[in-house]
Amino acid sequence: VILMAAALAYATLAAQEPKFPFNNPDLSIEQRTADLLERLTLEEKVGMMMNGSTGVERLGIPDYNWWNEALHGVARAGIATVFPQAIGMAATFDPEEHLRTFTVISDEARAKYNEAIRNGEHKQYYGLSFWTPNINIFRDPRWGRIAEGSGEDTYLDTQMGVAMVKGYQGETIDQTSMAACVKHFVAYGAAEGGRDYNSTGVSERTLRNVYLPPFEACVKAGAMTLMTSFNDNDGIPSTGNGFLVNDVLRGEWGFKGFVVSDWAAVHEMVAHGTSADGKDAAMQGMLAHLNMDMAHGDYITYGEELVKEGKVSERTINELCREVLAVKYRLGLFDNPFKYGCHNHDEVMYRPENLQVAREVAAKSMVLLSNNGVLPLAAAETQEVQEAAHGVVKHS
Repeated sequence: VILMAAALAYATLAAQEPKFPFNNPDLSIEQRTADLLERLTLEEKVGMMMNGSTGVERLGIPDYNWWNEALHGVARAGIATVFPQAIGMAATFDPEEHLRTFTVISDEARAKYNEAIRNGEHKQYYGLSFWTPNINIFRDPRWGRIAEGSGEDTYLDTQMGVAMVKGYQGETIDQTSMAACVKHFVAYGAAEGGRDYNSTGVSERTLRNVYLPPFEACVKAGAMTLMTSFNDNDGIPSTGNGFLVNDVLRGEWGFKGFVVSDWAAVHEMVAHGTSADGKDAAMQGMLAHLNMDMAHGDYITYGEELVKEGKVSERTINELCREVLAVKYRLGLFDNPFKYGCHNHDEVMYRPENLQVAREVAAKSMVLLSNNGVLPLAAAETQEVQEAAHGVVKHS
């Protein structure tokens, strides 16, 4: 009842004469973002380019935090249906099941968001955007994040990634109900020695044949946001890599959403040795067409200063901010937060049908390997192996 009343209130508000053109749902997103950008100060624009997006009270814009997680269920936001880890779900080899799984997760995420809005909350982990899916290809078992992805095969990773995006956002781009964030762009799982935050030496041919296809497919499926990776490739960090972020992603694939850094990855460019300090790192990120600085804050700290010094043009800031605002409009964050349904929290969360889907996925994730004759080990052989491991040596 409360949710219906809230939806009615928003509908009534929408029916009133819009105060500004950016409030007018009859205008195109392009027209609305253009009007809003003219009304925002430089500081406010840069504030929109952080994961904790700063609200603008004088324009009636609330805070919004883009950070949310839902890799195998809605994480960190209370009770929810939990599915196997991503590597387990990939072992089902069933994209249709994956689509069903992430449709369930999407419904529960929407219900949690609606509950938060009903309570006037705009905090982290309760939004409509998710730092998921992780579609890194990895072929070194020492890499620290193998549980988050679908394995070593490019084709499987692509199919599962597309299913996740469509499960979150809908089968078509027009059905978007929330924003998936495809990560980590790119070749993160190819880090040398299996180490996170490390360097990679992947040729462009290998990038295009192995690591880029899943990202391209997810972009074509409508993914609205994308996250860069911590690693560098050939000495250039992904977060400041204009070739990858601007030329390939936007130029070749026509990506229209926004790109966010991984946790403090803008400032990490200092550790990579490619930026002198945080200010230089912020400049490199902006010039590489990175829209959003997650967590550390170099954008908000140095953004205005970079513009005033002429190192980054305000036109660049406008373009970066515009792409963030456009996603907000697509999600209904400026108009009606219940645009894509008034999912009731108590009716949707943790319901029996969702638990049944989770059980079925868990059962399908179990993989039995064909025995090549080695197993089972004979008892005598097993005893010898155990004794050898403990330093017991028998002499004839």
